[in-house]
Amino acid sequence: MFLPTKLFFTKGVGRHKEYLQSFELALRDAKIEKFNLVTVSSIFPPGCKRISPEEGLKLLQPGQILFVVMARNATNEPNRLIASSIGVAQAADAAQYGYLSEHHPYGETDEKAGEYAEDLAATMLATTLGVEFDPNTGWDEREQLYKMSGKIVKTFNITQSAEGHKNGLWTTVISCAVLLP
Repeated sequence: MFLPTKLFFTKGVGRHKEYLQSFELALRDAKIEKFNLVTVSSIFPPGCKRISPEEGLKLLQPGQILFVVMARNATNEPNRLIASSIGVAQAADAAQYGYLSEHHPYGETDEKAGEYAEDLAATMLATTLGVEFDPNTGWDEREQLYKMSGKIVKTFNITQSAEGHKNGLWTTVISCAVLLP
């Protein structure tokens, strides 16, 4: 059984005439190009500790298989705004799992994409924990309600955005949560 005890967050952007190469360059920018990545769904494991990318990378070897929650987006349309975002919501009880959400929009700024992903993760956690809320209220109001409930302790996001290259090169953005044993 693989139960992650640590995780780190990273992001990157890549541009190239080939779609796959732009993805590779985004992975390089995020410093995770030398690993075999397996994407998984969006649970923040109970008791898992967030560490810096630098700390996490020191624990890894090239070729190692890594489980990641990844948001990814790409375009070859000049000047098109793209983003990728991972939203995070952690429960106050460290024995309770949290949520990681992926969001990959077009036309959204870092701030808008990040808030949306964060809201998505917090809402999924709130429904799991039985926190009552009005889904029609704005994120700022719900965020305060979630935190005041005493059941959700922390929310944040990691977001990467970029505009499509002016000459039509492929532009890829990624945001990742990297899960470590």
